[in-house]
Amino acid sequence: MDKIIFRMDTVLSDVHLLLPNARHLMTRLNADGQPVFVSRFRILWDVEEKELGCSGSSPERTADVSPSGATEVPLDDDGDLDVVRRPRDASPDRERVCPTILNQASGDSADGCEEDEDGEDATHRDVIRIEHTMATPLEDVGKQIWRGAFLLADLILSRPAEFEGATVLELGAGTGLTSVVMATQAKMVYCTDVGQDLLSMCERNVTLNQHLTEAKVSEVRVRQLDWTGDDFCTDAEKPFSWTEEEVAELHNETSVIMAADVCYDDDLTDAFFRTLYRISSNLRNRSTVYVSIEKRLNFTLREMDVACEAYNHFRHCLDELCDMDDGKMEYRVEQVLSPIPQFLQYERVEQLEVWKITANQK
Repeated sequence: MDKIIFRMDTVLSDVHLLLPNARHLMTRLNADGQPVFVSRFRILWDVEEKELGCSGSSPERTADVSPSGATEVPLDDDGDLDVVRRPRDASPDRERVCPTILNQASGDSADGCEEDEDGEDATHRDVIRIEHTMATPLEDVGKQIWRGAFLLADLILSRPAEFEGATVLELGAGTGLTSVVMATQAKMVYCTDVGQDLLSMCERNVTLNQHLTEAKVSEVRVRQLDWTGDDFCTDAEKPFSWTEEEVAELHNETSVIMAADVCYDDDLTDAFFRTLYRISSNLRNRSTVYVSIEKRLNFTLREMDVACEAYNHFRHCLDELCDMDDGKMEYRVEQVLSPIPQFLQYERVEQLEVWKITANQK
C-alpha cells in the first residue's frame, strides 16, 4: 500500500500524518477490512533535562479550573485565523519524531521478534510496538494513535512512584498504548473500550509488549466498557466481558483512572463524565483521574468563527464536576502545569493539556 485514499469522512491523526510515505506498509487487514500497521516507539528511559528543555524535578504546579473556558485564537491584522505553517524543508530532527512502520518480510508475522531497521531486537525494553490503523471514519478513530496518549504516557513515566503497585482503570483506551506504558509501573491495569475489533487490536498490543513488564508482576486485562450503559457486561458468552470478581476488584482496589484524548464529541464527552462519576463514586478508595486532551481549532458555521467547541464543552463539564454538590462526592479539578519530561518521540504541541481530578467521598 503506497498511498492512502481519503474520503470526505476520513480522519487522520497527526501522528500518522507525519509518517514518510515510503513507510506506509501494512501488515494485515482487520475484521472490518481496514489496513493495519505496526509502529515502533522508543522509550527514552535515560532522557536528560538539557535535551528535553524542561525539568522533571520541579514541584508540580496546578491551576484551578476557571468558570471561563475562553480560548485565545491567533488572528492576523484582518481578523482571520493566523496559521503557522511548517517549512517545506524538513529539519534534520523531523525524522526522529516519526514512528517507524515495519516492513513485514515474507515469513515474518506481526507477533514475531524480528529486528528493526537498525538491527535492534523488537523486544528490547526500550521499544513499544503498537498495531493501529490510519485514515479511518470518525467512529473508528480509536484505532489510531493520538498525541494525547503520548502525553499521558510521558506523565506516567515521569512519576513512577505515584503509580507503583496501583490498580488502574483506563477509559477509552483505543489501541492501548497508554495502558501498556502504565503496566511498566502499576500492578493491574484494566484497559477498556468498546467494539470487538478494537478490543482485539488492543489485546494484540498488550501481547506485543509483554517484554516491557517481564521484570514486574503486573497484568493488563482488556475489557469492554460501554459509556452508554449502566452496568459492566458480565455475560460470559460475550467477548471481553467482566467476571463478578473483576468488578469487585475494580471497585475495591482502583486508585487511578486515566483517559487520553477521548473528548472530541459533545455527546461522547457527556457520556464520559457520567461514567467517570458512576465509577469513582463506587470506589472504596480515594481516586485520582488524569485526562489528556488536545485543543483543536475549527471554523464553525454556528459561530461563524474559529473555535474549540469540543474543548470548551470539556471545560464546561469540568466546571460542573467541580461545582457538584450531591452530598456524596467532592471533586477537585486542576490542570497539570509543571513541565512533563518527554520520554517518547512525537511532536509535543502547546495545545496538549493534562487535567487532574481528585475524587473524594464525603
